[in-house]
Parts: sequence; C-alpha cells; structure tokens
Amino acid sequence: MEINIPLYAQTALDMLHARGYKAYIVGGCVRDALLGKEPNDYDICTDCTPEGMKEVFASYNTIETGIKHGTLTVIIDHDPIEITTFRSDGTYSDHRKPDTVRFEKDLSQDLRRRDFTINALCYNRREGLVDMFGGTEDLKRRIVRCVGDPRERFDEDALRILRAMRFSSVLDFEIEKNTSFAIHRQKELLKNISAERIAAELKKLLCGRDPARILIQYRDVMAVLIPQLEPCFDLAQNNPHHCWDVYTHICKSVNNISPDWVLRLTMLLHDIGKPLVHTTDRDGVDHFKTHQLKSAKLSREITGALKLDNRSRSRIYDLVLEHDTRIPPVKRSVRRLMSKYDDSFFDDYLSVRRADTLAQSEYMREQKLAELDAIGDIAQQIRKEQLCIHISDLAVNGNDLIALGYEGSDIGKALKLLLDGVIEEQTKNEKNALIAYIKENFK
Repeated sequence: MEINIPLYAQTALDMLHARGYKAYIVGGCVRDALLGKEPNDYDICTDCTPEGMKEVFASYNTIETGIKHGTLTVIIDHDPIEITTFRSDGTYSDHRKPDTVRFEKDLSQDLRRRDFTINALCYNRREGLVDMFGGTEDLKRRIVRCVGDPRERFDEDALRILRAMRFSSVLDFEIEKNTSFAIHRQKELLKNISAERIAAELKKLLCGRDPARILIQYRDVMAVLIPQLEPCFDLAQNNPHHCWDVYTHICKSVNNISPDWVLRLTMLLHDIGKPLVHTTDRDGVDHFKTHQLKSAKLSREITGALKLDNRSRSRIYDLVLEHDTRIPPVKRSVRRLMSKYDDSFFDDYLSVRRADTLAQSEYMREQKLAELDAIGDIAQQIRKEQLCIHISDLAVNGNDLIALGYEGSDIGKALKLLLDGVIEEQTKNEKNALIAYIKENFK
C-alpha cells in the first residue's frame, strides 16, 4: 500500500535518505492514514543522531527542545516536524519519563519501546509499511493493545493507562484483554502523573465516539482521577424520572451532548453532588434536592485540581449550577435567564438540559423535550427582535445617570433596576421611559 506523505515530511525523509540514513514516518500519522483519516501532524524516526540531524538540516530553522532525548524539531515550509533518533529507554523512576535513553541503530529497538501496537507502525516509500508487532491486524480488529507486556508499558509511563482509554473512546476500539487487566491493576500509578497531563487526555477521552462505554467499564480508574465520582457508583435513583443509578446516568448524559470538552466535562460533573443530598421518602422515592448547588461546588474543586483555565472552569460551574433550573416557555422567564450570562450560555444551557433529559427514564420525556424546544424557539425570537437582555442593551447608560445626579455604586444599582424593569415588562426600553422609571422606583 501507499501512504500520501505531505511535501514537508517527504522532504525531511529525502534529506535523511540522501545522507545514507534510515528514516520513516512513525506513530499516529501512520495509524491515522491506515484508518483513512487525515493526520494532524507527522513524526519521523531515524538512525541519524541528533548531532547528525543538525548537519542534515543546517539550512533550516530547528528547535532543540527535546534534543537530550534525541528529538529535533525542523521547520520546513513553515511546518514543524519532529525527528527523533531510534532509541531504547532506561528505567522510569517517576513512571512518566525515562531516566536515560540510549540511541540505537536498529529500528526494532525503537518500535518495541512504544505504547500500543497501532502506534508502533512506520512507513517510507522505499520499504512501504513496517509492522513488527501486529498493529495492522489490531487496526482491522479494532483493538488497543500494548506493545509487549502491558504491565511493563504502564509501569514505564502511567499516562499510557489513560491514553489506552482515550484511544478506545476516540477510535471506538475495544481494549485487549491483557491490556485491560493491567489498566485495572495499575490504575493507582496515575497518581504520579501531573494534573495537566491528566486533563489533556481526559478532554480527548470525553470527546470520543462513545465515552460512556469507557467511563463505565473503567469507573475504578475514573475514581482515581476524580475521587468525588466514586460515591455515585451504584447509587440508585428510585424516582419516576430516572431509570439508571447516578453514575450510569452521568455517563450516558456525556454521550448525549456535542463533543465539546467543556460541555462533556459539565455532564460528567452535573450530578456529582447527588450522594451528598440523597434522601428517601416514606414511599421509597429518592430525592436529591439542591444537588445542583453541591455539584457546582464540587465541579469548582475538581476543575481546579485539574488546573483547567479559569474561563472554562467558570463556564462549567455556571452550567452545572443551572442544569436543573427549569423555566416555563414564557418570554419573560427566558429573557431573565438569558440576562444572567453571555449570549452563548443559553444555548449551552439548553444542550445540557437536553442531554440530561435523554439520559433519564421515558417518563414525561417527550413533554420535557418539547418544552425545551419551545424555550429555544423563544430565545431565538428574542434575539431576532433584538430585545434588551443585558445592561449594554439599555437605551440609557452610565453617563445618562450621572447627568441625572447619580454617583458611585448607585449608578450600577440603577442600571440593574432598569434592566429588571425592562425584562419584567414594567417599562419600555426607551430613554424617556427609563428615566421616568428610575426616578419613580430608585430609592
């Protein structure tokens, strides 16, 4: 078979071959090409040493960020490509990176240190596809399998545990039996991995084709990453609105929303506070009153521990807080909620509520979804009519109030009062009407 290699990557291969070196594109780019996907980037492995690479690519801009591990980044036609010397790794005392590396001349030494068979594939036009560990067959069988002994691979780099789960979710592959067993057995090694690395893999896992399957099958691993999830396991929801335990409901809701990591993480966390407020009435019906408040608080703790950016943390917190806010399909109520957040929030809020509803029982489901559709239609009409929903939409501003004699914090309070008056339809959004309203109502 032939893989189409972009010009910048082929140029790098040709330059190494011209100097007598072995060189191949390797890893994810080969895997994706075999799956019929367009690779995001290309990596090259070679028997050329880092010093030799500097000579070969002396006429190009290079970056030596990974040079001690044999990696040189070369910029060709404005495209960066990482080129790494064949190597074998020493011990991994921190379960993340090798303490030492040894540069090798034998390709097999380089490929045997890689994580999964589907990532241990390499290719060049001279030799075609090189597959020493059955990666091609595993692609056909749709399997994620470690190269060699999975216990050794995970002990070397514990992040590979989460990477296996991520590939299974993204590619919709099964994880091979021995690899799966090792994941469960060695899950505690993930405690050695930085929050930033965990977050990066978790985002990709959640945005896969079927994250619910992985989240359920490897819930013990998820409890290592997010301990607050464990109390949700097998917690029944004996309630007409639910047909799943709390954790299963959470996982199924993740699948029901678009593959945006902020939205999917919101669904993973939206009911995480339920165990803290769980009660059962005399009729045996379970209730989880104020769970959205507890869940929002926990979401802030969890996203902080994962060291996510503040903007995403804030959006997740607000969505979790509002996920159980039920408003009637009435223009006034819709405007009121829209006014609390930025313009895109309301669409996310509706998506969260739909995903939540679809992971519940069929009891009143059609009615709930129809009501959400009606609310969405009203929101669109509000936008179309350009109705006032934020202070910036008011027909007066701070300068107008200063001219009327308002000062300091009273200006903000007065503008808020005006916005509330417009939304509650107690005054029109016209300058004279607003001035009259504020004079009459601001005390």
